[in-house]
Amino acid sequence: MQHIRAHVLVCGGTGCKSSGSKEIQLNFAKYLKEFSIEDEIMIVETGCHGFCANGPLVTIYPEGTFYCRVKPDGVKEIVESHLYKGQIVDRLLYNEPQTQGAIRNHSDIAFYKKQHRLILAHCGLINPEKIEEYIAFGGYMALAKAVTTMTSDEVVDVIKKSGLRGRGGAGFSTGTKWQFARNSVSDKKYVICNADEGDPGVFMDRSVLEGDPHRVLEGMAICGYAIGADEGYIYVRAEYPLAVKRLRIAIEQAEKMGLLGNNIFNSGFNFRLQIKEGAGAFVCGEETALMASIEGKRGMPHPRPPFPASSGLWGKPTNINNVETFANVSEIIKNGAEWYCQFGTETSKGTKVFALTGKINHTGLAEVPMGISMREIIFDIGGGITNGKKFKAVQIGGPSGRCLPESMLDLSVDYDSLTAAGAMMGSGGLVIMDEDTCMVDVAKFFLNFTQSESCGKCTPCREGTERMLEILTRITEGQGREGDIELLENLAKNIKETALCGLGQTAPNPVLSTIKYFRHEYEVHIQEKRCPAGVCEKLTNYVVTETCKGCGLCARNCPVKAISGAVKQRHVINTAVCIKCGTCMTNCPFKAIKKA
Repeated sequence: MQHIRAHVLVCGGTGCKSSGSKEIQLNFAKYLKEFSIEDEIMIVETGCHGFCANGPLVTIYPEGTFYCRVKPDGVKEIVESHLYKGQIVDRLLYNEPQTQGAIRNHSDIAFYKKQHRLILAHCGLINPEKIEEYIAFGGYMALAKAVTTMTSDEVVDVIKKSGLRGRGGAGFSTGTKWQFARNSVSDKKYVICNADEGDPGVFMDRSVLEGDPHRVLEGMAICGYAIGADEGYIYVRAEYPLAVKRLRIAIEQAEKMGLLGNNIFNSGFNFRLQIKEGAGAFVCGEETALMASIEGKRGMPHPRPPFPASSGLWGKPTNINNVETFANVSEIIKNGAEWYCQFGTETSKGTKVFALTGKINHTGLAEVPMGISMREIIFDIGGGITNGKKFKAVQIGGPSGRCLPESMLDLSVDYDSLTAAGAMMGSGGLVIMDEDTCMVDVAKFFLNFTQSESCGKCTPCREGTERMLEILTRITEGQGREGDIELLENLAKNIKETALCGLGQTAPNPVLSTIKYFRHEYEVHIQEKRCPAGVCEKLTNYVVTETCKGCGLCARNCPVKAISGAVKQRHVINTAVCIKCGTCMTNCPFKAIKKA
């Protein structure tokens, strides 16, 4: 019998794959053979570990040595030193900036210390393409428990008592939603997983589907049993090819083992799953537009009621939850509602996965208990702001979310606290901004996204967001007028009150929040025709400061010859000729050129 003395876990998530993790795996196989230890070591491709800024990641068990930023040419050193000679490669360990010390186990890294990984527990630990590894960690035990020892009403009751709220945006009670679908009388019902993750900078659902797809399948099957559905769809965007591939493998494996299909666990319960690939329309994240897309129609929302629970896919009762919501279900059924209630706050139970992006040191995924503060997420887990810059704002809730200032860093991250602050949880994207960010430009960026993604069905969203974008563009180009701020606020109010679906109703949020907390930046853009952050190109000039040594490097590199001056004397930039490309500032060795 073959004796495996070590497992080499190589991150196979999309991020690490794009950085060469496949070549890393091939090199491990090559060098293990070269040192004649290939029969003693098993290479395992896992999903995303969450520590994305430091990938590709390699973990060696049983000791749990955690190597960061591994390159293909560094594999031989790991094999020879660690796996052959038993000596850890210190240079590839993570070095904590606060302690300046190398850390061997990922659980000792500050990024992980305040996390509580329920949804991401298996990601980075198991091979997502082998159902046996999911089962080894208790996979499908919850489904077995549900269909063989519980009634469908009991399953719904447990989910209600757990306090699980939908992780896709509004935070509606999952159990109550299931109850509505359960109570609907029909010969056919459907379960849909919304994996149409369209927010910029967000990749929580993708990582769960890539790293632990069976967790989602199990949650959907339990939902099917609870509401009386025998068929389900996973609506996933086609831009997630790895997630789609692993979902197909997972469904096939589950069917072969009788965990999906007919008469599951000899209970008489039948449940089948299909994958529907979306074309990437942001509006299809809205449930009625999503269902229209599955039906082969153009993805456009329709008014509610009727709600999907009574008339959804093809007019049949349908329950829709997102990936993270379904990923919670098996743990709740397996461990009980009381167990789940120990995490989070009184009204926001459990954990939440956030995608940390922007001007933050540790971009990646963090799963934290509800109720943690924004400050803890950004500074304790995320490692603070890049390049020692000052924190300015955080965008929470996706492109339709709100920008919160420094004064709200100690806000509790839970549904009710965020709502009270005028923000929303959304799907879990956190975009961090530093002192060099122009908040007017940020508002324009997010509004440009939602405007371009509007389906065009209703006038308030189609025309209103276009008018708002025109005003913001004027302001950032130095053509802002007195009254523009008030006009933006008025337009935003009308759109929020009259748009057909959630996309239109929330599209003005970034504009409203930046006006509320950073109104002075709008006023400077309009009144002084100046961008304080030096971001808006048409409102920015480059100037040579007193620290100029007159080396002439800036003048020699200027593509339009806009800089003049004698040797060893302060140079001057002709703003009428300058094209504001920034080449001069980039090439100045004395940092004597700045934006004004």
